[in-house]
Amino acid sequence: MKIKYILIALLIFIIGIWAITYFSQGEEKKVKKQFDLLSEWISKESGEDVFAIGQKMKNIGSLFDENCEIKIPAQSLSGTYPRDEISSYAIRGRLQFSQLHLRFYDLDIAFIEKGMSKVHLTARLTGRATTGENVNEAHELDCVLKKIENRWLFTQIEVVEVLKR
Repeated sequence: MKIKYILIALLIFIIGIWAITYFSQGEEKKVKKQFDLLSEWISKESGEDVFAIGQKMKNIGSLFDENCEIKIPAQSLSGTYPRDEISSYAIRGRLQFSQLHLRFYDLDIAFIEKGMSKVHLTARLTGRATTGENVNEAHELDCVLKKIENRWLFTQIEVVEVLKR
């Protein structure tokens, strides 16, 4: 009789561990999806038509909270910006490129509290400027995303300055 209760308790414990793992991975996938969408909507192919550009820029704003804190020391950009202003920065940035690709690597996602995640990652920006110059940059980023109305939105993005040798 005791063995039966022990097996049931063990089964419940295993199911609980599985549920926690399964659902936390689900949230992790949702956070990663936001980075995939940002990568897709920032990237630009040569010859992209105006309507595609407009749709991508509209979509970029939907990834951000009403206000997002951005810190990019190398560009002297630091402050809290509304999502419309972030979209306009993205538009102006994309206009400087004939081809642009943004990729994210080595995402380290931590759920720091309920409905909030912190992500440390490497971002690689490659492409060709309208002047013909090739661009190939890599930066470390710290990002904070908040779950608002069942969607993970960027609330903070900071470029981590790496010491130069």
